[in-house]
Amino acid sequence: MKEEFYTQKRWLNWMNKVKDSKFKLTEENDNNSGAVFIYIMDDVVLACLKVIARCEREIITPEEAIAEIAAIRSIVFAENESMGEDADLMLESLKTSLAAVFVSSQRYITGSFDRDSTLEELVANAIAAEDKENLDDAFDLLSQVGARVIGGESLPEMGDIPYCMTAELMDGIDAISAAMLGDDSYKDDDGSEE
Repeated sequence: MKEEFYTQKRWLNWMNKVKDSKFKLTEENDNNSGAVFIYIMDDVVLACLKVIARCEREIITPEEAIAEIAAIRSIVFAENESMGEDADLMLESLKTSLAAVFVSSQRYITGSFDRDSTLEELVANAIAAEDKENLDDAFDLLSQVGARVIGGESLPEMGDIPYCMTAELMDGIDAISAAMLGDDSYKDDDGSEE
C-alpha cells in the first residue's frame, strides 16, 4: 500500500473550513477566521517535510520524492470554487507562499542551490530582482533560501519586507522554518500506521 502524503480530500476539508470561517479582510481581524490559512500552510509544509524525511531515510527515492511534492502541488493549485472575494485573495496569497515551499523542497532533494552566499544576500538579491520586475529571478533566489532552511539553516532577521511577492514567498519559507523548529515527529513516522 503506497503511502499518501497528501490527499485531495484533505485539501477539500480545509476549503470547507475556509468557507465556514466566512473570512473577511478587515483592519482588526480579531475573530481569528484568518487562522485557518495558517493551519493550511502548516499542514502542507509538514506533508512536504515528511516526503523529504522519507527520502533522506531512503524509504523513497529522490525521483519519487520529487514526484510526491509535485502531486501535493497539483492538489493545492487545482482550481477552487470561489469562497468570496476576501477568502479567495487570502487563498491566492497562500498559494504563492506555498509555491516557494514546493520549489524549495524540490531544490533541497536535488541539491541544486547556492551554498556560498549568505541567506541575507539571497533575500536582498530577491527583493532587488523583484524591484526590477524580474520575478523569476526573485523566485529562484528565494527557493534556494528555502532549500537551505530545510537543510537546517536559520532564517536571518530581515525586518519588515514591504508587501510584495517576495514577502509572500518568504511567508512560505518562514512556515518551513517554524515547522523545522516545531515537532519533528514527522521524521520518525514511517507511514506504516496510516
